[in-house]
Amino acid sequence: MEKNVKKRWIIGFVYLGIFFIVGWFCFYLFRSKETCFDGIKNQNEEGIDCGGVCAKSCKKIEAQNLTVETSGVLDASVSGEYDFFGVVSNPNKLYGSKYFDYLIKFEDENGALIGEKKGNSFILPGEKKYIIENNVPLDKSPAKAELIISGSQWIEFQDIYESPNIQIVKKTYNEITSGVGFSEVKGLLENMSPYDFTTIKIDVILTDASGKVLAVNSTRMNTVMSGENRDFRVFWPARFSGDVRSAETQFDVNVFDSDAFTKKYIKGQQQFQSY
Repeated sequence: MEKNVKKRWIIGFVYLGIFFIVGWFCFYLFRSKETCFDGIKNQNEEGIDCGGVCAKSCKKIEAQNLTVETSGVLDASVSGEYDFFGVVSNPNKLYGSKYFDYLIKFEDENGALIGEKKGNSFILPGEKKYIIENNVPLDKSPAKAELIISGSQWIEFQDIYESPNIQIVKKTYNEITSGVGFSEVKGLLENMSPYDFTTIKIDVILTDASGKVLAVNSTRMNTVMSGENRDFRVFWPARFSGDVRSAETQFDVNVFDSDAFTKKYIKGQQQFQSY
């Protein structure tokens, strides 16, 4: 009796194995093949039908290099520290760089290198933006600063791209007549987009009547909800030379990073753009 039961178990396992092998063979034979033209990010592709085994099918992007229009260095509020500003321009109307590296070289009056500062940023098609680095420590006062751009990672925008619907309004510059500090810029940030942003950086550039940059500073606003209006303040604790005639502002939101925002009324996270 026990031998018959054991025999039945063996036969059952054999049939089960045969059934599994036949089923796997049928699935493998009739399943949709992964290709470099199926419109799906699969295999070991880095993007949709691009990268990895599909490297040869990647569309070649021929983009013009980012250009540096101007750069400069200013005394910071702390002795031995300096503020840097530079303007980067993207001449491409259909390509944005989701990531680029930059290197700031500080030189003395003889052209000798006295310090460096590395960083990274991003830029949209046709955009012109400030790169600002505050409180860079240097052993010697710099005479000039050079901004070098490298490693641009280009993304093609197939259609008209969408910029975050954010505005900075009610902006005022005032010197502080009583209390601590020299001057400040106050304003109101309005997030009129349907997105809740994790972080928004606000850069402020103060210029004189001729457009010369006198001072720069930045602040960050965390968790800015859709439809929210929020006051901000940028502060200069120490006096700087020159007569301020204009306070230029720019907001910075990394639309290439899906972690930077989520869209309301949609479950889970969603990319801000389709490229």
